[in-house]
Amino acid sequence: MSSLHHIADFMRGRIIGRIEEGRKITDVAREFDIAHSVVSRLWKSFKTTGMCSRRHGEVVLEHRTARLQWCREHHNWTEQDWACVLFSDESRFSLSSDCRRQLIWRESGTAYRPENIQEKDRYPTCSIMVWADIMINGRTRLHVIANETMTGQRYIDEVLLPHVRLFRGAVDLNPIENVWDALGRQVAGRNYPPTNKNTLIRALTEEWDKLPQQLLDNVVQSMVRRVECCITLHVGHIPY
Repeated sequence: MSSLHHIADFMRGRIIGRIEEGRKITDVAREFDIAHSVVSRLWKSFKTTGMCSRRHGEVVLEHRTARLQWCREHHNWTEQDWACVLFSDESRFSLSSDCRRQLIWRESGTAYRPENIQEKDRYPTCSIMVWADIMINGRTRLHVIANETMTGQRYIDEVLLPHVRLFRGAVDLNPIENVWDALGRQVAGRNYPPTNKNTLIRALTEEWDKLPQQLLDNVVQSMVRRVECCITLHVGHIPY
């Protein structure tokens, strides 16, 4: 059986989706062949944080200093200021339970330097990598990255440079992470969950278009609180 650490984010979303439908933890654990205690901890974590994705790793002193400096530089920003920002990120969704979500490893403050982008193919099973932007009162369409994998240079040339001003904050400071989490739960809660690559792409794009704009607006408006929380805690990742 899988442990909580090894369950992929998309699988976590499917589990949470089942419980939100009213299924018992025991039945969900049996359906996915996962220990009851693991499903129970996942559900407890979701109720506490509102997210079902794995938490980020420890933040070392150098990265913590860069995070704190970035937040102090933006401490006086208002919701109106953040409303002018376009937030962008990539995410991977998978039908398997043994894949790792992150394709691009990013260091705070040096996120998109070529030396910090690992060009690895870690996904032998069915998985889809997508990319999108969100902002107040709007979003881009969900872009499905073709050819299964994207090298570091392709990611820079085709996604980052043509479209966005690079966001130098850490992952948990980017509100689109919460949107990816919500998207995974919506796909998992469909009456007929995806079973192959084509149905996964269709489900992701359909559910992306149906996400309430108010959800996107709320997470963008949370930037004021995220920055303040980071400054107040003076420690690793913030509880968002």
